[in-house]
Amino acid sequence: MSNTNRMPHEEGIDHTLNLLREGYLYIFNRRKSFNSDVFETHLLGQKAICIGGKEAAELFYDTDKFKRKDAAPNRVVQTLFGKNGIQALDGQAHKHRKEMFMSIMSPEGLKKLINITKKQWEVAVDKWKQMDVVILYDEVKEMMCKVAYQWAGVPVKEDEVRRLTKDLGAMFESAATVGPIHWLGRNARNRVEKWIGEVIDKVRNGNVNVPEDTALHHFSWHRDMEGNLLDTETVAVEVINILRPIVAIAIFINFIAVALHHYPEVRKKLETYDEKYVQMFIQEVRRFYPFFPFVIAIVKKDFIWKGYQFKEGTLTLLDLYGTNHDHKIWENPDMFNPDRFDKWERSPFSFIPQGGGDYFLGHRCAGEWITMEVMKVSLDYLINRIEYEVPDQDLSFSMVNMPSIPHSKVVIKKIRRM
Repeated sequence: MSNTNRMPHEEGIDHTLNLLREGYLYIFNRRKSFNSDVFETHLLGQKAICIGGKEAAELFYDTDKFKRKDAAPNRVVQTLFGKNGIQALDGQAHKHRKEMFMSIMSPEGLKKLINITKKQWEVAVDKWKQMDVVILYDEVKEMMCKVAYQWAGVPVKEDEVRRLTKDLGAMFESAATVGPIHWLGRNARNRVEKWIGEVIDKVRNGNVNVPEDTALHHFSWHRDMEGNLLDTETVAVEVINILRPIVAIAIFINFIAVALHHYPEVRKKLETYDEKYVQMFIQEVRRFYPFFPFVIAIVKKDFIWKGYQFKEGTLTLLDLYGTNHDHKIWENPDMFNPDRFDKWERSPFSFIPQGGGDYFLGHRCAGEWITMEVMKVSLDYLINRIEYEVPDQDLSFSMVNMPSIPHSKVVIKKIRRM
């Protein structure tokens, strides 16, 4: 087309290995080198467009221009998302399924989640007091697994908790890996889907009773737009879409501990437990530290944006990490500063640690509220309810490994109640 510009592009046949080598910074580095919020590359054997920044995020969540169906690579589907889950739906089908998720995010549902989280912190503290050292990431993953299955209404025996924690963790820890670790993630998903499917069948057959206000009950009896119950496999995937992200909050809790250790002046402010500052701190942890690197969609129909042509069927990646560290949006983005959220414009496209857009109509993560409430409870315990020591260790974290976790997994010791 004569009215379009040549999109900045990365030379070479395929850059999938570069993405794996550079991780969170792959798109961000090229946005800076091209001095452009859009560029073309080749990933997984096909042409791909990478975009970042506030305007790009607003574009990406325009459902007239992009679709999610068939966007995620199979290796991600087989580990992180599962088949036929909400992440792969578009239009009215997505809206209908999203309503199923949002139905459990009521004030009563979130209050129940908070109470369960507090109880599990109490149990964990009693356990940790007896331990010489605590590897926080591993312990909190198990704690979050207990929170997840209790809140979701999934019956789990005590001797099954460790295995379930390992399997749910493997799903998000293996999605961006290759080789044996990736296959561990695939096998873990297959095991959990099979087990959850058996539980769902028992619920539907009346052999297992679960509270009506739980995800397991809601999802088991949810009907699609034609009035049919979802098939067992799809329900299992969606129940895991509740369990797995809650376990993944362990990553953010680890980074809370890192921030408290690295920024004592911030910790001092938090000790007053000013609700507004607590909220700003939680948001800054989610902005500053790496979590999701990017999200993926496919161009739905030809269109032109900023003079560049987007062709139907083109894989498109939105830079989440880079947008949260964009100098055009954030002042001194590489500094940890909770106060920046005092004047934040509250745009759903400038701050996107778990995706952007609208909760109800778009693809913004329905679990974002869950994440924030669990982080608040966890911060309260780390600040106001326990004392502990942080021995010398490697608290640095990789910008290549996805997800990124502090190398030491945060070791603490001499835990005691305040």
